[in-house]
Amino acid sequence: MTTAASSGANAVPAVDAADQPRLHAGNQPLLLVGIMAASLLQILDTTIANVAIPHMQSSLGATADTVTWVLTSYIIASAVAMPITGWLADKIGGRRLFIFSVVGFIVASMLCGMAQSLEEMVLFRALQGVCGAFIPPLSQSFMLDTARPSRHPQVMAIWGMGIMIGPILGPILGGWLTESASWRWVFYVNLPFGILALAILLAELPHREGSARRFDLFGFAMLGLALASLQLLLDRGNQLDWFDAGEIWLYAGLALSGAWLVVIHLATARQPLFDRALFADRNFILALSFMIAIGVVLFANMALMPPMLQHLFGYSVIDTGLVLMPRGIGVLISMQLAGMLIRRGADARFVVAAGFLIVSFSQWQMAHWSLATDVRHFVTSGLIQGLGMGLVFIPLNIIAFATLPGRLRTDGSSLLNLARSVGASVGISVTTILLAANIQRGHEEIGSHVTSASLAAMDLATLDRFQGGADGIMRMLDNEVNRQAAMVAYIDDFYLMTWLALAAVPLAFVMRRSRPAAAH
Repeated sequence: MTTAASSGANAVPAVDAADQPRLHAGNQPLLLVGIMAASLLQILDTTIANVAIPHMQSSLGATADTVTWVLTSYIIASAVAMPITGWLADKIGGRRLFIFSVVGFIVASMLCGMAQSLEEMVLFRALQGVCGAFIPPLSQSFMLDTARPSRHPQVMAIWGMGIMIGPILGPILGGWLTESASWRWVFYVNLPFGILALAILLAELPHREGSARRFDLFGFAMLGLALASLQLLLDRGNQLDWFDAGEIWLYAGLALSGAWLVVIHLATARQPLFDRALFADRNFILALSFMIAIGVVLFANMALMPPMLQHLFGYSVIDTGLVLMPRGIGVLISMQLAGMLIRRGADARFVVAAGFLIVSFSQWQMAHWSLATDVRHFVTSGLIQGLGMGLVFIPLNIIAFATLPGRLRTDGSSLLNLARSVGASVGISVTTILLAANIQRGHEEIGSHVTSASLAAMDLATLDRFQGGADGIMRMLDNEVNRQAAMVAYIDDFYLMTWLALAAVPLAFVMRRSRPAAAH
């Protein structure tokens, strides 16, 4: 009896010992606030400057072609720097790297706000991109390391809110700051929130020392070459008419060569940039594929919706942001639901599959819009899509990290964030290319039906008698043809994303089932 009682008494501490965080924080809730503040600032800056580009162009004396480097420099610098997050964290320590990144991001933001020329702005945005690249993977890994395994679904839900809602809030906040103050406040707004995040991190972020690790210079150089060339191809292609220009062929050749060398090097090098154990984990590899799909669907939608609402439906920047906000509300709701389901033992694969089905249904709804669609349909489809995205994001991160050793979390997080960024870049570029091509084709098809016979049916065949008014009427007809062609092109993009989300559903069941977090 005594033996049974003592063994029973000893059983509880054994379970508790297995459910302990890897790192101990003095005030974990406050630390979460600081980490999320830093993460949200970095995510916001990927989209907040987009609406201010026209104002920057006139202020900095740039042309329409060159001012896009304000966005391109940030994206390229961030993509190239992100893969070395794990090595740097091991070299100087995760706490130091996180704090240095936040400090650098704040300083670079201030420099961007004070920039007086395009060259200065591009340089400071590149610096901002490098510093900001380390924040998402470090924030994710520190939130996992400082939380008990049983609370991983909850902290991932909190982290995911910033990742998913940041791109939605960015254009709203950027438009409001640009209209009410100046485009420079798009960068100055980072200062107060950045200082708050920095103060919390200095006080609460625990030390996480790494191990000595050789830097794989060749692997990093080839990966950086591939990523930078791919991003330049995607950004410059539309301006240079794609493969009609030699510059685009150069970028394509460099991207393919760099990617091929990276694959060979990772497979054969003694100490590659990323531990090969990452790529031996089936769940993690599939999670990378899913992250690319999430980047395509989420960010392509965020790139397509604002111009559609503003140009075809006449919404203002602020009204556009308010119409898109329900998508963020849906994300908030479903992330909490997903975390609760995982904690109660639900199979994460079914949750991910259900999320992609919901996203596919929302895209199917969007593919049935027309120029007569009212705000109720925009809000409903956005809310449904947010619900689906929230169900995908949290279980996917949990499955990806469930079978990874703690030492690989930072590298794994940097790769997952990089996959999402690459997916976003590819998705935005591909949907924009298809949109432009389909608008031209739609204009030709619809315009071919505007003939003398169709005009006669509308009693417009005798436009000559109106003299000067005839030109105005024909311009009105041409504008309406353009609007209809553009709407058809948007619908084609929405159908493409419908099938992409639907194709991701069966892949969820290829992943291994992970145990509930509470059991770890």
